[in-house]
Order: sequence, then structure tokens, then C-alpha cells
Amino acid sequence: MTDQTPFELKRFETFDALTAMLADGIAERLTAATHERGRASFVASGGSTPGPLYDRLSLTSAPWDHIDVTVSDERWTLLGAEGSNDRMLHQRLLINNAAAATYVGLRTEHDTPEAAEDSCDQRLRAMTRPFDVTLLGMGDDGHTASLFPYARGVDRALDLTSDRLAAAVRPTVAAGSTERISLTLRALQSSRIIILLLRSEEKLSIFQRLVPGSDWREAPVRALFTPSAPPIEVWWAP
Repeated sequence: MTDQTPFELKRFETFDALTAMLADGIAERLTAATHERGRASFVASGGSTPGPLYDRLSLTSAPWDHIDVTVSDERWTLLGAEGSNDRMLHQRLLINNAAAATYVGLRTEHDTPEAAEDSCDQRLRAMTRPFDVTLLGMGDDGHTASLFPYARGVDRALDLTSDRLAAAVRPTVAAGSTERISLTLRALQSSRIIILLLRSEEKLSIFQRLVPGSDWREAPVRALFTPSAPPIEVWWAP
């Protein structure tokens, strides 16, 4: 993988074993960050894959009252609507011990994600950065967060010359709402570590096929693996 940041691929025999290890690891990183800097920040991935991880993470003894949690992206649906990342996080992560965390949501009162960009940018800038842990996933099409291939707005979201932290993205084809707000590549790279969570043999095969390419618009997940990127770990289980 020439001209790409090196990464560690962590393989597990079961997803249950992965979630147990990763939940403890994230909690340890966030705990250490609060000891060093007073507060910690966690960017959580949406989707269904990390649900079991969040169930475990919510039970850890991390100092959640000193931790800010935001989401990597959000569909522009009603707040808490079925299928929204906001709803999933409140059902799976922001419960038990983690209910004490401060949640920084991306859904605002604005009618469109474009109108909400400045407000979301300000919310993210108020968090401790670099983000202490950023957890992401990858779709079969090579998208990560809501950075979808060839989507309207994805060029702005991938532009590292801009310091914008949130951008509106409208995928050409996507399940559910096609209006989304996403952390930009600049925001994602403002992390102390990025963890990419993959599940299934098929997903690993797609990842190994896509990542060596150079066209970010074709597979935006590639943009995570650049020389300027923070440390990246890829966690996989069947």
C-alpha cells in the first residue's frame, strides 16, 4: 500500500471476542485521556454493526461524566427517528454508566443539512480535539461516515485544505434519507486514533480490494489511509 499510512489489522475468531476487547480498549483510552487532559472525546460510528460493542462499552467504568460523545454522521430525518444514528446511540451506548456522557448531536433545527453546517461545525469545535477515539465503519461501496462515492458534496467533505469539520452530503443512492451531515475528512483526521470496525469475510475482502486504490471519490474510505492520517487500527471478525 504505497503512499498510505501503515495500519494494524486485528483479527478475532468471533465478533463477541472482538467487542469485549475493543470495549475495554476504548474505555481505557478515554479514561487515560480524562486523567491527562480533564475531558475526553469519542466519535461513534452509526449503523448496526457497532451495536453489540456499544452495549458493552456502556457498562464500562470509564469516567463518562467527563466524556463527550458525538456521531460520525447523521441522516437528516426527524430527531430520534427510526434509522437515525441519534436513536441508535441513545438505545445502545448512552445508557447504563455511559448515560452520564455529554452527547453532542449533529441533528439541528435547520431544514437542510447545508443550512446546519456552521452550527454543527461550532458544536464539534467545542469538543476536546483531537478526538481521543474515532470509531468508523465501511459500507460495501467503500463509504465511511456519510462520505459516499460520487455523492454531491463529498468533494468538499474530503478537501483537506478546508478546516470545516462538518459538511452536507447527498448520496446518489442510499438507503433511507439521502440528506446527510457528516464529519469531514479534516475532522476525522483530527483524532488521536481511528478504529475501523469490519465484520464478515465479505467486508474484509472488499476492504482489501478497495483500500489500495488512489481515487478517493470512488471509495472515500481510502482517504483515511493517507500519510497525514493519525494511527489507524482495523478490527475484524467474521
